[in-house]
Amino acid sequence: MRLTEQQIRSLYGQDVQDRSGAKIGSVGQVWADAAGEPTWVSVKTGVMGHHESMAPLQSARMQQGKLGLPYDKAMVRGAPSVETGTDEPLDAQQLTQLYAHYQLPPPTPPAPPRQQAAGYPRGPELTRSEERLLVGTESEPAGTARLRKHVVDEDVHTTVPVEHDEVRVEREPIAPGDRRARAGIGDEQQEVRLRAEHPVVSKEQVPVERVRLTRDEVVEDQPVDERLRRERVEADVPQSARPRR
Repeated sequence: MRLTEQQIRSLYGQDVQDRSGAKIGSVGQVWADAAGEPTWVSVKTGVMGHHESMAPLQSARMQQGKLGLPYDKAMVRGAPSVETGTDEPLDAQQLTQLYAHYQLPPPTPPAPPRQQAAGYPRGPELTRSEERLLVGTESEPAGTARLRKHVVDEDVHTTVPVEHDEVRVEREPIAPGDRRARAGIGDEQQEVRLRAEHPVVSKEQVPVERVRLTRDEVVEDQPVDERLRRERVEADVPQSARPRR
């Protein structure tokens, strides 16, 4: 990826996207080879820590002010890293690890043993610094949910139909000449057995319901308020040395 000096300077802090357009992080530093050609960038991924993942500028593209890399987010975040804010050159071992991670062929002719962080001095300069907010997440216990089963007594009122025998006396006159009736005087006894039902209660245990605990992960936005510091650079230039418009 051949960039102008202005484009290289504009890379710092720009968003970095993977091949699908998902944001990986932002550019932290740019490295150039011995010829001054930018070849590598470090990417601030936003993960808590003091290291930035390295990514090659080969086949990278600038699109709408964002740096697009032809790699997946996971590959970039898992790449060899450097300390945040470092300006140390990349040594031969670091370059070998980077080419192997991204499965890139070593450059021809062979790469020089060290690559310097890109710099383009134009007279005296100051480095302006500012604080960036790094916000991550941390999991912590938030309580325990339990299911408990215990026995309670419940009064049940119901009704059940029961039968019983009742006796009534019926009298039937006998017509004259009825041969089924026989006359006779004397003591005699007849009886009828009576029947009565009464409620009988028993109990049985039956399953009626399954109760379970289900855990759902819910994502919500929580506000984070913090105060950041940044530096301002002011130039005190004599009027006679200022450019004329």
